[in-house]
Amino acid sequence: MKFLFDDESFSFETLRAAGFANDGGSDLGEVLATARNIGEGDEDAWLREWKNTAQRVHAIGSRALAAGHRVSAREALLRASNYYRTAEFYRRDDPANDPEVKLLSTLSRETFAQAAALMDTPVEAVRIPYQDTSLPGYLFLVDDSGTPRPTVIFTSGFDSTLEEVYFVVAAAALRRGYNVLAYDGPGQGAALREQALVFRPDWEAVVTPVVDYALTRHEIAPDRIVLMGYSLGGYLTARAAAHEHRLAALVLDDGLYSYHDANTRIMPPFLREWVETGRDDLANPVAGLLMTSSTQVRWALRNGVWTFGATSVADYIRRTTDYTLDGVAHLIDCPTLILDAENDQFFRGQPQRVAAALTCPQTLITLPEAEGAGEHCHMGAMSRFQQATFDWLDTTLSTN
Repeated sequence: MKFLFDDESFSFETLRAAGFANDGGSDLGEVLATARNIGEGDEDAWLREWKNTAQRVHAIGSRALAAGHRVSAREALLRASNYYRTAEFYRRDDPANDPEVKLLSTLSRETFAQAAALMDTPVEAVRIPYQDTSLPGYLFLVDDSGTPRPTVIFTSGFDSTLEEVYFVVAAAALRRGYNVLAYDGPGQGAALREQALVFRPDWEAVVTPVVDYALTRHEIAPDRIVLMGYSLGGYLTARAAAHEHRLAALVLDDGLYSYHDANTRIMPPFLREWVETGRDDLANPVAGLLMTSSTQVRWALRNGVWTFGATSVADYIRRTTDYTLDGVAHLIDCPTLILDAENDQFFRGQPQRVAAALTCPQTLITLPEAEGAGEHCHMGAMSRFQQATFDWLDTTLSTN
């Protein structure tokens, strides 16, 4: 679905930013005004214009807060958080050491934290014990009654952040009586940017401590814990659910069987062979050429090197090999919803592979392009995604 740009990546990321308007993450006029000043594939202009918009909206929020206009402040600060995240998106030359990446990501977190403090329902910033450190998270509660409620544990993806979770699922969950416990795991958000933790394939090592933490909270019903994964999180949570059996349900948005295959399916066969055989002297220069001609490929490979702790593009691709459900899919034993986007440019065909491998009760739902829901993770159609997901959860949890 082309949206404001011919460049496939710019189009998708603009749709992503605009689609969060559903729960206060953007305003369409602000998106249109920002996008019209950005040239096709111009990553410098992308950062400049989204940053300008974020700063302007941030200032509106700050003035409203100072004047005691609580709702206006919250609404502006939520939008600013999303715009700061969007501004940082393509800044991937040396993100681990880039002060602009640090500034924009910090501002995205800070504006969201300010907005969270102004919400009508309780929001608690938490630290979840993990190995010898802790992971940042938010616990979004339906109310302050302390009543144990069904709770979604949300795992983000390859490039998403903890703060984005509110627009994707938390606001919709709260309206339906579900709490949400969201966190940045290794390779994600602040865990990557502030703690230098990178992705790992054995995600049960991440989810089990999160479930352990959830079970310490009296607001979370222990027999109605839902694990939900978003984008790459569709693999991560499935892998975790194969080993973590305290779950009432699993939601994969979208289903992902092999992250390695999702990466290599678009590579020329000779390049795959060079990567697999360690011919990095040949593979990396060719990958560099591919990156010059595609915004999407350039961003994805640079982001992969950073988030996976790789030394090169070829090293990153090899590191994805272990991100597969081979040998573990049959161990998942809770009811599972597998979502599929009809025109998914990243994971096409992967949800069907997941469905074929599962032995637990399962439902596969394909949301179509004709409904505006055919993009990866149903960007631009958050209401449709949320409706399909929570209607299934309501039914599934009521019969368990």
